[in-house]
Amino acid sequence: MMSIKSSPMTNQDTLIQVKNLKTYFRLDEGTVRAVDGADFEIKHGQTIGIVGESGCGKSITARSIMRIVAKPGKIVGGNILFHRKAKEGTAAETIDLTSLDPYGDEIRRIRGAEISMVFQEPMTSLSPVHTIGNQIGEVISLHQRVSPAIARARGIEMLDLVGMPHPNRTIDRYPHELSGGMRQRAMIAMALSCRPSLLIADEPTTALDVTTEAQILSLMRQLQNDFGMAIMFITHNLGVVAQMTQQVVVMYMGKVVESANVDALFYEPRHPYTQALLQSIPRFGKRRERKRLASIKGTVPDPYAIPRGCAFHPRCAQMIRGVCDADAPKMIEVTPGHWVRCVL
Repeated sequence: MMSIKSSPMTNQDTLIQVKNLKTYFRLDEGTVRAVDGADFEIKHGQTIGIVGESGCGKSITARSIMRIVAKPGKIVGGNILFHRKAKEGTAAETIDLTSLDPYGDEIRRIRGAEISMVFQEPMTSLSPVHTIGNQIGEVISLHQRVSPAIARARGIEMLDLVGMPHPNRTIDRYPHELSGGMRQRAMIAMALSCRPSLLIADEPTTALDVTTEAQILSLMRQLQNDFGMAIMFITHNLGVVAQMTQQVVVMYMGKVVESANVDALFYEPRHPYTQALLQSIPRFGKRRERKRLASIKGTVPDPYAIPRGCAFHPRCAQMIRGVCDADAPKMIEVTPGHWVRCVL
């Protein structure tokens, strides 16, 4: 059953609340707990960073919010509460996205219109046999019920807005005819064509050179200011996190291990995993000391055999035997707004 209720929101600034989210993949080899009890929230107009190594559950968390987790993946627990603000003639609503049919009409009305996503590699996300204009126009026509001519005009307007060169001509080109930066701009134009409340950006600059990356990040900041939308930025690049976000969530093996505002996370990291991530960032300008770049020992555990206790303890330099390898730690608020999952 779909869960929608019209009521005053407990926090008018809250857009998305992820509560104890669990998304599992049940395979012949065993169960992969890709997301295993994640908790965080996103406020209207806020940029939040989701950080962690590959395989820690960042992208599956995003796909869970969008309700596009591929089978055999399935949300098996928790809630994703979408707080829709009141519009003219309508009341404010709180919608539990986990209760919606992933193929149903209600999630289709939300997906792409109110919550959109920019994927990591545009060439695998854009259709190779349709023009950029056809793909942007389809999104606009689906959610705004306008004629093809109006959808095309709005598509050209969006391409111009994201800084696409010659949008009148580019709209009729195919993805393989565009550069990496142009394809990413087309993806952003498509994602923003209906002016969503939340844009999920999953490693949107990974395949780009540094100059194009800087342009895309600057563009996203500008569009956020223009549209007033929130951004959920998924990345392993802590430099991008420092530049783009106000709040940071650090994930490890499907769990949130630390959550804080960006300044607290960079200047006072509390979890050993966060500390290790920050220590592994190359630093320039210090010629006095020449040391090897710090790295986190070991590798991410086998998802079919996650260690007992704290999942990070086999790699942790501060591990306490009989404690860290015995019981899973709970999230603790060490200072206001700064949460850590660690016995230390």
